[in-house]
Amino acid sequence: MPYALFCNEAKLSKAYPSEADVWKLAQHSGLVVDVVEEDKSGPRPVLDNDYEIRPCQPDPHEDPARNKAEAERDVRSALQLSSAPRDPR
Repeated sequence: MPYALFCNEAKLSKAYPSEADVWKLAQHSGLVVDVVEEDKSGPRPVLDNDYEIRPCQPDPHEDPARNKAEAERDVRSALQLSSAPRDPR
């Protein structure tokens, strides 16, 4: 069953093959915050605001595996751009 990011009833992301894939997307997008609970030993990640990850049906002609591959490629490109040496001129 594919998963996506939702806010209230609105689907905000494409469908991805697993819940873990959507967590990675949310983390990269800055939608995950660490919450410290008094009775716990350390922080735990939670989705910010009213976001939630839920199972969903992919849209027609949507391929969750292709969405995952595209997202991973986008993250790699962003990392390469941020780590590229800058021209001092």
